[in-house]
Amino acid sequence: MMNITQQNLSDNLELIAKQVVEGFIIGLHKSPFHGFSVEFAEHRLYNQGDALRHVDWKVYGRTDKLFVKKYEEETNLRCCLVVDTSASMQFAAKDGGMRKIDFACLASAGLIQLLKRQLDASALALFSNGLDYLSDCRSAHSHYRMLTNELEKQLKATPAQQPTNAAKALHDVAEQMHRRSLIVVFSDMMDDAEHIDELFAALQHLKYNKHEVILFHIMEGNKEVEFNFDNRPYEFVDMETGEKLKLQPNHIKEQYTQQVSSFRKEVENKCHQYHIDMVEVDLSQPVEQVLYAFLLKRNKML
Repeated sequence: MMNITQQNLSDNLELIAKQVVEGFIIGLHKSPFHGFSVEFAEHRLYNQGDALRHVDWKVYGRTDKLFVKKYEEETNLRCCLVVDTSASMQFAAKDGGMRKIDFACLASAGLIQLLKRQLDASALALFSNGLDYLSDCRSAHSHYRMLTNELEKQLKATPAQQPTNAAKALHDVAEQMHRRSLIVVFSDMMDDAEHIDELFAALQHLKYNKHEVILFHIMEGNKEVEFNFDNRPYEFVDMETGEKLKLQPNHIKEQYTQQVSSFRKEVENKCHQYHIDMVEVDLSQPVEQVLYAFLLKRNKML
């Protein structure tokens, strides 16, 4: 596991991302991401070793025989990495420790390196109070470098104190990504506890447009989820509005943790309902460990 600081990450994002990918790529027996089949052509009998995802289960139900669907063409993968750059993503458990934005940018840069190895097309979207940036989806080497440079800028940027609007940004991505793609979202979704239906309406919009959606929900487990603070007065500051609140953590800990748990459970349930692959991320986990576990899971499913 690498010792990653904010400073060396912002100065060497591409190099560190390459090291992250090279650390786990050997353990993947095949690509965890695949292109999308374009047009159905015919059935053929199932052969041992064929991926079960291609089995036509309706035909099996009628004939009691396994048939695999064949397609005219298999396209290269198109992937859009969608990164929340709002002020709440600056949160870290301690000074100099990994922030949410650090995890999101490093994980995105690592996936760009993986897609580069597969010669797949990548795009990058950045959002806060709306969609701030959306690149073209290309596979040129200069394009991969440009996307990594954009992520490096976010590591050094100081975001404005303003509310996040993930739902609006995701609707915009759905409208502007015209071809079927893999959409990978990195966000803490801190703006959506009271607007969860609006967020999932946007994610459903992506699904309706035939995109595959993966959501990396980034939280800090000790302070942000478990609310573990010393038993003394604190002044808490809202990173997005600047609003300040003085209180004794123990007085509200039980209520706070219940509400956070309820919110996370609702997000998990709605992801399951809409067939969105959700990855819960705790900042205490190394980026390479989270990515490897997720990609290994996909690797075994395909």
